[in-house]
Amino acid sequence: MNADLKNLTILQLSDLHILSEPKATFLGVDTMHYFQECLKLAFSMGRHFDLMLLTGDLAQEPVYQTYQRILSSLKDYSDVPCICLPGNHDDFGLMQQAFVNDAVNCRKQITLGRWQIINLNSQIPGKPAGRLAESELSFLEQCLENFPQQYAFIAVHHHCVKTNSSWMDTMMIENSDELFAHLARFPQVKLITSGHIHQVLDINLGQIRVLGTPSTCFQFEPGCDKFSVVDTAPGFRLFQLGRDGGISTEIVRLPVNLAGVVNANQIY
Repeated sequence: MNADLKNLTILQLSDLHILSEPKATFLGVDTMHYFQECLKLAFSMGRHFDLMLLTGDLAQEPVYQTYQRILSSLKDYSDVPCICLPGNHDDFGLMQQAFVNDAVNCRKQITLGRWQIINLNSQIPGKPAGRLAESELSFLEQCLENFPQQYAFIAVHHHCVKTNSSWMDTMMIENSDELFAHLARFPQVKLITSGHIHQVLDINLGQIRVLGTPSTCFQFEPGCDKFSVVDTAPGFRLFQLGRDGGISTEIVRLPVNLAGVVNANQIY
């Protein structure tokens, strides 16, 4: 089938928080175990994925060994290209050293059928909040100007709209208004998807659908004014992107709640 005539299916996994040593836990959770369980569930559903996106906070301990553990976990799924974005917990330089092959990489832009996937870096090194540097906004505009006939799917780690969790909303993209001002000139932009918030978000801002995706490990309590984790099951997001620009998306969760999670005075 002509690539322009097919619908696309994209798998988004986010906020893995992987540690450097096997069986190590964070907030009482074996984060690698749940990441692997999410992968197994996604690939047992009988769907063909055109792309896998890991949208940041891949590491809780951002060292080379952690990224090698992630790479090893992905080796059984190498028939699906995987693009990795940095989150506030990541070392993007190490990610770019570790993820350098055709199967797993840190590509910033790709076209698939009638769609253009644009991957932005919202990281402020050493800070939990996000910001899109002028270079990122310029890159975004260039991509949109170069492919006016492609529907645009934007992926980024930090959220760009408020979640009604006041503590989390101090750590969103600081210049979100600037982002949306840039996007207003481009009617082909259909959606923005992010991680970071460890919960579901789905709203429409004009022509743009803005989405947030749960974590593959622990979830944050929605509508909360302070850091709080809950035992809601880990999950991921699936996208079906139509050749006509239509979007269908769903959240899939593991069939069991999270085990072992503990709250702590954690500075996220």
